[in-house]
Amino acid sequence: MGDFTLRTADRRDATLSQEAVNDLAARLRGPLLTPQSPGYDEARTIWNAMIDRRPGLIARCAGAADVMQAVRFARENGLLVSVRGGGHNIAGNSLCDGGLLIDLGALRFVHVDPVSRTARVAPGATLGDLDRETQAFGLAVPVGINSTTGIAGLTLGGGFGWLTRKYGLTVDNLLAADVVTADGKFLRASADENADLFWAIRGGGGNFGIVTSFTFRLHPVGPMVFAGLVVHPFAGAGDLMRRYRDATAALPDEATAWMVLRKAPPLPFLPPDVHGKEVVVMPIICASDDEAAARKALEPVLSLGTPVGEHVGLMPYAAWQAAFDPLLVPGARNYWKSQNFTGLEDGLIDLLVEEAARLPSDQCEIFVGLLGAAANRVPADATAYPHRDALFVMNVHARWNTPPEDSACIQWARGVSDRTARYATGGVYVNFVTDDEQRVQAAYGPNYERLRALKATYDPTNLFCVNQNIAPGG
Repeated sequence: MGDFTLRTADRRDATLSQEAVNDLAARLRGPLLTPQSPGYDEARTIWNAMIDRRPGLIARCAGAADVMQAVRFARENGLLVSVRGGGHNIAGNSLCDGGLLIDLGALRFVHVDPVSRTARVAPGATLGDLDRETQAFGLAVPVGINSTTGIAGLTLGGGFGWLTRKYGLTVDNLLAADVVTADGKFLRASADENADLFWAIRGGGGNFGIVTSFTFRLHPVGPMVFAGLVVHPFAGAGDLMRRYRDATAALPDEATAWMVLRKAPPLPFLPPDVHGKEVVVMPIICASDDEAAARKALEPVLSLGTPVGEHVGLMPYAAWQAAFDPLLVPGARNYWKSQNFTGLEDGLIDLLVEEAARLPSDQCEIFVGLLGAAANRVPADATAYPHRDALFVMNVHARWNTPPEDSACIQWARGVSDRTARYATGGVYVNFVTDDEQRVQAAYGPNYERLRALKATYDPTNLFCVNQNIAPGG
């Protein structure tokens, strides 16, 4: 057995002896994988197939002690480090080339306390893991919209989805976290302990440490909710979006409706002649099991236009959370662009419709997510996530299957973003930032300098740099 060549944090090569690697392996409860180990390729495969990186070592952590050991080893040897939770990050920041990957995927516990309405959640858990446990008690955390997304990355970037208007962002419901910092120490972060660190991890991404446990506040939701899809013809999409814009102002907090411009998948409730054609899809939900009350709450958007298909009604909340999984399976190539808006101006709507008429693949889409309500009632400086003025979030989701399609799909997404920028706030949701963008300051806005100062406190050498990186500052 020979020595190992690993990448350092300053992107140089360093040689580590077999003895040093064996010593780390002996200190870990979980396995330490090398490129020659069985399971190595599986461990480095993530959701976005555009990302193909080869870590020098993969520490598959079995607990917080393993995380501490891996961080100390990386620090002592000056290694480049990446951290993987669910592996769903669009930029692929859970992987690094040649360095040490600290893999949290085996840490998937979800412990629910129905009396205190709290849940303690491991960083490798997915949204589906969380929903299955909390829904056993008719409780939920406001999270994202794809059940295979990892809870850690979603939370650390902010987290929004179907329940955000009623209960706020995911970070607004984080009560505490256990964090391994860059010096290998284990800290508790909450409003009462290490409050500055607690502020930073609520939106600041993985810049400040590795969370080994999250504690969330839970809310009464489900197990049944009123939800579904209303699909409208693409003809007249501009007028429909204008009516949608006006109708959403009348929605109560528990109700939400998004707009998605895409080609129709072969859903059974849609006429066959619509399949593969451009449509306007409106996902709707009211967090209530009272169908009559829910329909009344959603009436402003349910009464828009004449749909080509509709599938709405009472359904399990956990099922609704997984409803879009078939459109977001791993293995496809993905590239996103995002903007925040305080409103949908007529010119913006016209641009979106124009761009949606030339989707470069059948899987590409433009979604406009509605925020507002509880999410916008929190001060911008209350958490690291600052975008409390954003009423709508746009994600230009380019998705395709083969490398020859890369150029057309990426250029389309960039074009949509560039053309709509003049209507946007200038801010961006950090979890939607791709690896070729320099938008860290836009992600944090007025909170950026405070985050830089906290980075200097908790990670002065920038050990945690494979992320949307906040450089240490004064």
